[in-house]
Amino acid sequence: MRTARGRNRPGIVHRLLAPALLLAAACSDASETPPSARDSPADPAPNTLTEAERAAGWRLLFDGETTAGWRGYNLEAFPDTGWAAVDGALVVGATATDPDVPIGGDIVTTESFTDFDLRFEFMLSEVSNSGVFYRVIEEEGAAIWHNAPEYQVLDDPAYVEMGTMDMNTHLTGDNYDLHASGDKILHGPGGWNEGRIRVLGNVVEHWLNGIKTVEYVLASPEWKELVAASKFAAHPRYGTAASGPIGLQDHGRKVWYRSIRIRPLEPVSIFNGRDLDGWRVHGTERWYVEDGELVCESGPDAGYGYLATEQTWRDFDLRVDFRQEADGNSGVFFRSSVEGTTVSGWQAEVAPPGLFTGGIYESYGRGWLVRPDPGLDGVLRMGDWNTMRVRAVGDRVRTWLNGIPTVDLTDEKIGAAEGSIALQIHDGGGIRVRWRDIRVVDLGG
Repeated sequence: MRTARGRNRPGIVHRLLAPALLLAAACSDASETPPSARDSPADPAPNTLTEAERAAGWRLLFDGETTAGWRGYNLEAFPDTGWAAVDGALVVGATATDPDVPIGGDIVTTESFTDFDLRFEFMLSEVSNSGVFYRVIEEEGAAIWHNAPEYQVLDDPAYVEMGTMDMNTHLTGDNYDLHASGDKILHGPGGWNEGRIRVLGNVVEHWLNGIKTVEYVLASPEWKELVAASKFAAHPRYGTAASGPIGLQDHGRKVWYRSIRIRPLEPVSIFNGRDLDGWRVHGTERWYVEDGELVCESGPDAGYGYLATEQTWRDFDLRVDFRQEADGNSGVFFRSSVEGTTVSGWQAEVAPPGLFTGGIYESYGRGWLVRPDPGLDGVLRMGDWNTMRVRAVGDRVRTWLNGIPTVDLTDEKIGAAEGSIALQIHDGGGIRVRWRDIRVVDLGG
């Protein structure tokens, strides 16, 4: 096999390796020292958390000194060869005889995770090959990749230059064998990279050095079609787990990992079912709690009214149940602010049939930005409970009604904003809507 070792490949940073590292007796190049990271002096020390990160719920999966919290895939103990904690990094070593044959095997966390934001730093050696798995299913006789999706970690130019296979969907930041990265920045051997995997429900995002590389939806029609045409078609449990450990791959090539940290993504209720604590009323329309549900109804002025959160969000995933008892012309505002009864921001529409529930409207601005397909009008259950979901990440906003995707919008103006979540009473009178189970997952940080 022709390799790119020692060549000046575009986009790759080369550094000389000083002797000092003793990884494990069975690893080759045991005298190599991992190249030092090119961190900014302002960056926090590796394998530590800032106070802000701790407050946001982040915690370390690697303490920088030991392998505590990790074990071998399908094993109770940590491998006694191939992997080691060395100089602040969790290192997988290259095999002495055949560098493409793993000797330590894959490792997994001792804890399982469902929805989470995972960040990790990695450094490549020449011709590195590894990967990060999530929601791992451990099955006797099955390899880790048979069942768990993978964030590819690779010395991209080396494998592209080899030319032995089509590398589309096989490069760093890809969803291995299924989704290819878009534009990205990859620091080659000698430089540290930050990978990120964010999973909430079935929505998965891969990031590399601050740039989103892929986004996909587990169990979606597209996902099923891609899996059926891939190497995973022979493995019916692939990507089906709702929860599982995080895994790191031993592919027989040396890779350094550090600052592996995770934040479970758990919904927080922003309506307590008792009173309006945490909310502010704007206008003279009526907002009150009845039987554990939030009720909005038109008052004597029959004007606009808003109930806005005191807290603000930028990136979030919101779910709320609503039931339109009379008229039902309302809405869920996000990244908004309210002065008197004038609102700035964007509305995920809640309205009677035929009036575009789930669409995105900009009040006192550009008006309708996107309306749902009229064929989705039958999804709304007027007079019964419905579930609205609004997800805003950067400049992309998506909505769902009763589990059905309604709109998908990318807008730079929305992407630059941050603000409250607010519920609306439309003017005109005769409106009465009940709300319950208002939950937000903060996707910031």
